[in-house]
Amino acid sequence: MKRLHRYILRSFLGPLILTFFIVMFLMIMQFLWRYIDDLVGKGLHFNVLSELLFYLAASFVPMALPLAILLAALMTFGNFGERFELTAMKSSGIPLQKIMLPVFYLMIFLTAFAFYFANNILPIANLKSRSLLWDIQRQRPELNIKAGEFYNGIDGYSIKIGRKNFKTNMLYHILIYDHSQKKGNIAVTYADSGKMIVTPDKQDLIFDLYHGQAYEEIINRNKHHVYRKEKTYPFRQDYFSQQTIVIKLTGFGLKRTDENLFKNNYSMLNLSQLQHFIDSLSQQLDKREVMLKKTILINYFQYKPIFKKMHENDTLGGENASGTLAPPFDVWPIFNTLSLPEKQTVTQTALTGARSIKDYIGTMQRVIDAQTKYIRRHQIEWHRKFTLSFACVIFFFIGAPLGAIIRRGGIGMPIVISVLFFVFYYIISMSGEKFVRENVWPPFTGMWISTFILLPIGIYLTYKSTNDAAIMSSEAYGHFFQRLLKNIKGIFPGRKKSKKD
Repeated sequence: MKRLHRYILRSFLGPLILTFFIVMFLMIMQFLWRYIDDLVGKGLHFNVLSELLFYLAASFVPMALPLAILLAALMTFGNFGERFELTAMKSSGIPLQKIMLPVFYLMIFLTAFAFYFANNILPIANLKSRSLLWDIQRQRPELNIKAGEFYNGIDGYSIKIGRKNFKTNMLYHILIYDHSQKKGNIAVTYADSGKMIVTPDKQDLIFDLYHGQAYEEIINRNKHHVYRKEKTYPFRQDYFSQQTIVIKLTGFGLKRTDENLFKNNYSMLNLSQLQHFIDSLSQQLDKREVMLKKTILINYFQYKPIFKKMHENDTLGGENASGTLAPPFDVWPIFNTLSLPEKQTVTQTALTGARSIKDYIGTMQRVIDAQTKYIRRHQIEWHRKFTLSFACVIFFFIGAPLGAIIRRGGIGMPIVISVLFFVFYYIISMSGEKFVRENVWPPFTGMWISTFILLPIGIYLTYKSTNDAAIMSSEAYGHFFQRLLKNIKGIFPGRKKSKKD
C-alpha cells in the first residue's frame, strides 16, 4: 500500500508543479497586459523588472494554487481512468477514498501552507509590488523626441525636431520653446542643425546647436511702467553659429517611495493587524453614530442631557451621559396669536432649521457609509485568507472524482473543465464580495457563499465516483431520454389507424 501511495503522489506532484507554473505565467501575463502602458518606454533596468515580477508572482500564489490543484487532480485521476489503473485498483479491493487518501493528506498540508503564505508572506509581497508599481507609474517615460512632433515631457520646455539622421545622430530644424520662468512663451530658440546628448546620470539634456537664432521678450521691471499710458515691449534677438543649451531633467529616474506610506493598506496586513483595524474603526464608527444622535436630539429636539460623573477621568458628554426629551406641547395656539409678519418669520426659521438638519444628516450619512465600506474592505481581506486556503480542499474534491468519472487525461478536457469550474467559483466569489462591499450581505455570508455552493458539488461528485456512476457518459443520457420518450408515449398513446386509413 505504501508503494501505491508513493506512486499516486508522484503521479499527482508532476502535473501539480507543471500546472502551477502555467497558471502563474498566465496571471503574470494578464497583469503585464493590463499595465503595459505604465511599463513600456521608461528605460527600466532588468533588476527593477525582475524584482517587480518576483513580488507579483508571490502575490498570485494564493489564487493560482487552487486552480493548479483542480487541474492537476483532473489530469492525474483522468490518466488513471484512461489507462485503466483506477479500474485495477478498485478490482483489487481498494475503494476510491483510499486511493484519494495520500493526495488528501497533501491537500491538508497545502491548505496550511496557503494559509501561512496568505497571512505572513502575501502582505509583504503586496507591499513590495504595489509600492514598486507606484514608483514606476510615477516615473516619466524615457526621453524620446520624435521628428515632426512637439515633445512636452520636460517641465518648462516644448521641443520640436524637423528630422533625424540616425547614421550621424544629427538633428535638423530644431525649435525649443522655453517656459521655465512661468511667464508665458517669452523665449524661443531655432537652429538649423544640432546634436542632443543625455548625460550618463540622466540629470541633464545637452543641445549643441549650429546656425540659429534666439528670440526673447524682456520683462520691463520699471515700477512706474504700469502708470504709463503707452506700454513698451522690449525684445532681443541673437544670432549664433554655435550654442550649447543645458536643460535639467527631473522625474526621469526611478525614485523609491518609503514603503511605510503603504503598509496600513488592508491588503498588506495580516490577521492580527486586520482585526486590530476592524475593532478600532468599528469603535470610531459607533462613537460617530452616537455623536450624530446626540447632536440631533440636543440641537433640534430640545433634548436635555443629564451628565453623571462616574470617575475622575470621565468627561461630559461621554458614555455616562443620559437625558430626557422635553415634554410635547401644542404650538398652534401660540402660533395663531402671532401677527402675519411674525408667522412668516417663525415659518422661515423653522424651514431653515429643517434644511440645516437635513443637510447635516445627509453629510454624516455619507461619512458613515464611507467608513462602513472601509471596514468591510478589512473584513473581506480577513475572510479571504481563509476562503482561498480552503478552496484548495474544495477543488481537490471536485477535480479528483470528476477525473475518475470522465476518465480523460492529458491537457485538453481537464483544462476546459477546470476553467469552467474556476470561472464559476470566481464569479460567485466576486458577486459575494461586491454585496459585502455594498453592505448588502454580512461579510461571512458574502465571502463564504462560493464555498457553500461548491462544497456540496464536491461531495456529490465524490459519492457518484465511488459508486461508478456514469454521469459524464453520453450513452447514459441517451438511454435516459429514450426511457423518458417511452414513458411519454405510454401516457399519451397515439390514435390507432382504421381500415379506411
